[in-house]
Amino acid sequence: MPRLTPGRAIALLAGAVAVHLLPSLLPMWIAVALAASALVLLLVAQANRAPTWFALGFAWTLVCASLAIEKRLPADQHGRDFEVMGHVRGLPEVQEGSTRFEFVIESATLDGEAVALQGLSRLNWYDDAPPLAACSRWQLRLRLRPPRGLVNPGGLDGERGAVLRGVVAVGYVRNGGQSRPLAAARVPCIDAWRQEIAAAIAQRFPRSQSSGLLRALAVGDQQAIADADWQVLRATGISHLIAISGLHVGMFAAFGALLARLFWKAWPRLTLRVPGPLLEAPVAMVCAFGYGLLAGMGVPTIRTLLMIAIALLARYARRASSVAQALALAATAIVIWDPLAVLSAGFWLSFAGVAILLAATRPIGTKQILWRELPRVQLVLSLALLPMTIWFFGQGSLIGPLANLLAVPWVSFVVVPLTVAGSLLIVDLPAIGGPLLDLADILLGALWHVMQWMAALPSAQVYFAATPIWAFAMALAGIIWILMPRGVPARALGVLLLLPLLVPIRHPPAAAAFEVWMFDVGQGLSVLVRTAGHTLLYDAGPRYPSGFDLADAVVIPSLHALGVERLDRMILSHGDSDHAGGAAAVQRAFPGAVIESGEPTRLAIAADACRDGESWRWDEVDFRIVAVTAAAESNDRSCVLVVSGSAGSLLLTGDATAKVEAAIAARIGPLRHPLLMSLPHHGSKTASSAAFLDALDPQLALLSSGYHNHFGHPHADVLARLRERSIPLLNTADAGFLHVRFASGGHVARQGRDESRAWWRIR
Repeated sequence: MPRLTPGRAIALLAGAVAVHLLPSLLPMWIAVALAASALVLLLVAQANRAPTWFALGFAWTLVCASLAIEKRLPADQHGRDFEVMGHVRGLPEVQEGSTRFEFVIESATLDGEAVALQGLSRLNWYDDAPPLAACSRWQLRLRLRPPRGLVNPGGLDGERGAVLRGVVAVGYVRNGGQSRPLAAARVPCIDAWRQEIAAAIAQRFPRSQSSGLLRALAVGDQQAIADADWQVLRATGISHLIAISGLHVGMFAAFGALLARLFWKAWPRLTLRVPGPLLEAPVAMVCAFGYGLLAGMGVPTIRTLLMIAIALLARYARRASSVAQALALAATAIVIWDPLAVLSAGFWLSFAGVAILLAATRPIGTKQILWRELPRVQLVLSLALLPMTIWFFGQGSLIGPLANLLAVPWVSFVVVPLTVAGSLLIVDLPAIGGPLLDLADILLGALWHVMQWMAALPSAQVYFAATPIWAFAMALAGIIWILMPRGVPARALGVLLLLPLLVPIRHPPAAAAFEVWMFDVGQGLSVLVRTAGHTLLYDAGPRYPSGFDLADAVVIPSLHALGVERLDRMILSHGDSDHAGGAAAVQRAFPGAVIESGEPTRLAIAADACRDGESWRWDEVDFRIVAVTAAAESNDRSCVLVVSGSAGSLLLTGDATAKVEAAIAARIGPLRHPLLMSLPHHGSKTASSAAFLDALDPQLALLSSGYHNHFGHPHADVLARLRERSIPLLNTADAGFLHVRFASGGHVARQGRDESRAWWRIR
């Protein structure tokens, strides 16, 4: 049997990572052949080396990735209506006007014929959605699409997240009145119990600020946590405590081991046949697994349980192992169980956190003073994880070490045990469970007041611009150098290796040059214009009735990733929600900007009216506003912006239609070419008239629209006009974000999906 060593585990892990660096997957037969060859070589002593383990990790990951792609809804079935049967998974999220839920498709038909579509889907049920019970089975008519996400600098990768969670399709319920529940399966349903507990907590604390936090800690239900509370969690760096952290699962394992120890010490005769420590392992695993079930058994929880199970099995087998050996075994088990897990930040943070804690904690038996040891370990952990936190999330908390020093013991050892105990009793024994939850609410509320105060401190949360991989590698080397044992010379110089990550090298446009970022915000618009020393945001992206705000999800993270520290000006073309819906969120994130709009009275924030002919100059780049104030329709009151530099001009047109295009062209007059233009009204057939295109003669058209949007944008007539004039078109729906740099020699355009190619991308 081949022996697992840390070096071989690293090779296996490296093979899994190598697959995720591929822009596209290799054929399945190559993966199968490579896997079979690697397995055979493992049995040959001379070939049982790191390259063989690398090949095994690569082949196994390639097989699993290929299977994940095959399960996904084909792109040519986008927007089709399916009849499906399945069951609700997890806890449905009830919102104003809709219910969001996960649904496991067991069987599906398309146009009356069975199709091979099975797996997890994420759905919305709009309007009059019935109460959806967890685990309930339904027959539904669904309009489905592949889980295709938005691609932006610094934004969340929705397509990667879908692969990680096993989501095969997303969509919504059609003809809800024709949907019908089916007979429930005769199997125990833990999610139904979790839903009952969450409802009981919500009923007991209808107005408590801690209600959502208690539900998250008890059953992993995070839907009731307000946006303001999430901001506090992020600013203080304690979000991991609310997300059913590995620390909580490990704590319940330790609690189980303690119970077993008390039991066998009370009846020592039990140890005549089985040593006492071996009795502790199964009880510890049962307690950890029980808490995992209560928490919803998410992927991070399963990963933690797997690591605990490996440690307990090693103990049960009476095998002594080093820290490196234990981590190697855990990493190998996770790669075998789910090789796609290495795509998640949680995988790397959890392993790094465990390794750092084990390295920073003094050996057992060493005399320790707790009040000195805890701050030291917390400081080492926060510092060591800083490069990963910045790399994965683009932000860090300056007060995180202190906040965690207060919150970790308070939440993990006081609030969580009370919350879990109260949750287990609140349904059947509310007279006991209720007071326990009341005490947890009081204690959590007291901590929360401190966290809110800390989150409000100046610069509590710091954002960092995106950096290349080499800067991340240098930062890791710097951290390792800083944390070397005493006696290693010049450890303080490791700080210098952190600088490329903390203070990245920037390449702003030169004088008279500028650059443009059209963000991928679906059926909406948001454009950043940046000169050598100034920034302007034209439109802020959509905000939907459900409360989902593309400014929070896309625009603001993208601005942070691009190193934007302030906005000098924000122009909101008009009042429609797909252009101005995210304005309030942008204003909160970047206060102090001058705000103008073609329809200031329709906005949720204060703004000045655009003035026709207003102009200014930034860094030798000219800006001018064109506003048709006499327009009757909302779209035609769009505030149009003209930007001109030494290398060309840009025209941002909002939703103006053909009714005012002649007036706009007359006001603009001659422009410095080449001219790039955003297509008015997302490419609607009521805009981009032939006369407008002929008058302006653009060399490139930019378009922000939703992928397969139901408006049919861009319209076929508009595309035909562009083809007739040989005007190329770049569309965020196909390309992701668009980046155009105007500099000496002309302009250079980049497309997001070309810049971030990956095998999980949906074309």
